[in-house]
Amino acid sequence: MTVVLRAAMNQGLLALQRQLRALAPEIALITEGEQALERATPDTRPPRLVSADVIEESAMRARRVFGDPVVAFAAFLDGTQTSHVIAYVDGVPLVHGTVAAVVRLRRNRRLTTWQPPIVRRKLYACLGMLMPEHRDMLQSLDIDVVDATPMSGDAAPHPFALRDTAVHRIQEDRETAERELAELWCQHEQEPLFIDGNISGSEKVAVAACTVGVVKSHRTLYADGDALRTVFGLRRGERSSVFRVTSPKRVPVASWYLRARDPVGHDPMWGLMRVEIAPPSPIDRDSIGPRADQISRWILAEASPLAMPDARWDKMVYGIRDCEEFLRAVT
Repeated sequence: MTVVLRAAMNQGLLALQRQLRALAPEIALITEGEQALERATPDTRPPRLVSADVIEESAMRARRVFGDPVVAFAAFLDGTQTSHVIAYVDGVPLVHGTVAAVVRLRRNRRLTTWQPPIVRRKLYACLGMLMPEHRDMLQSLDIDVVDATPMSGDAAPHPFALRDTAVHRIQEDRETAERELAELWCQHEQEPLFIDGNISGSEKVAVAACTVGVVKSHRTLYADGDALRTVFGLRRGERSSVFRVTSPKRVPVASWYLRARDPVGHDPMWGLMRVEIAPPSPIDRDSIGPRADQISRWILAEASPLAMPDARWDKMVYGIRDCEEFLRAVT
């Protein structure tokens, strides 16, 4: 099944290239040796430390999560993206991007799809850097075209810089697809939803009692000094104190670090997750500790079965791996 669908996707790319060749024979098509851009585009965000605004007591410390793990998540949400350069027009890359998102519902220990998955395919190009005739040509193709021209007027027209800009725009579209499904869940369901990534991009999702965001990457660490040493020193089954995460462009959330695997012999991030939930109201602030313990037990229950052979298995839960496998099959 996966092979057939993958072949269909490749045929779609080839069909798009055939249209381009017919409309503009001079265009430099990419016909071989081009890997998915997600593997070639580095994360340019600098690693950084942000001082934590602790809201559980007064200082960051390690806290043992007592009690047995509890299976409580009703569903899992994740999204994927894949992009390929199919051609260059005067050095400007034309990037074919596919974004997808799905919620997988758990019933009787089996995962099924909740609502139709979102799958969108578009062509991304810096239209502002193309000749008018080439812009018109792209608009005539049988695919939606997205203008990925950098906002900055002095952006370098280097093909790799323009390629990276397109990938970042595709990432934004993937986040939009994930947000749409999360908001739909909040509108129709009340049971806990495990979301791969942060929840602060949507006010409806960030304030919902049913959503839990689990962040696996730690480009930004919300700790410094003694607090950072506390986070690095967390042992399996321990969490940090709860702190508040704020950003000018995002909704505030309550967050904490949780260690799901024994880090001995590994780097400080091994098995380390950062959890996000709706922040407590001022009168409910004392309840945030018990709530963090409860949700931590839910997450620790998802540590088995292992999400092998995924290289991120130390932080990946099986439900999210199932989402990725499902989307890989349908895109």
